[in-house]
Amino acid sequence: MFEPVIQEETTGCGIASVANILGKTYVQMKASANAMGIYADDKSLWSDTQYVRQMLSAAGVVTSIDEIPFESWHALPSLALLAIKHHQEEGKNFWHWVVFKRIDGKAFVLDSAGYLPANIRTDFESMQPKWFIEVIAP
Repeated sequence: MFEPVIQEETTGCGIASVANILGKTYVQMKASANAMGIYADDKSLWSDTQYVRQMLSAAGVVTSIDEIPFESWHALPSLALLAIKHHQEEGKNFWHWVVFKRIDGKAFVLDSAGYLPANIRTDFESMQPKWFIEVIAP
C-alpha cells in the first residue's frame, strides 16, 4: 500500500492532505506551501478552501469549482478532499481536512491527525463530512 502523510503541526491538515494527494512528504509540501505564502500556523487554513486549491493548482491538479455538500460515502468521487469535524468559532467555520480515495472499489480516508491509532481509516460512521472538493487525479 502506501504510508499516509502525518501533519507535523497542529494546523497542518491542509498541507498534509495535499501531500497525500500529490505523493509528497510533509516537509516537501510545507516548503512548497511556504513559498506560496501559505503557513500552517495561519488559522484561516482551517476555514478557507483557497489554500488547498492553490497548492493543488500549482501542481497542475484540477478541483471542483465549488464545495459540494456531502450526501453519502457512495456518492463521493474516487478522489476528494473532505471537510470533517466542522464547527464554528466566533461565527467562522472551521474543519479538519482529510482525503477520500476509492481504489479498485475499496474506499478509505487518509487522515493526517497524529493522535489516531491508524491514519488509513474505514470507520466511516465515525466521520461526519460536511462537504467535499472533488479532485481530478493528477
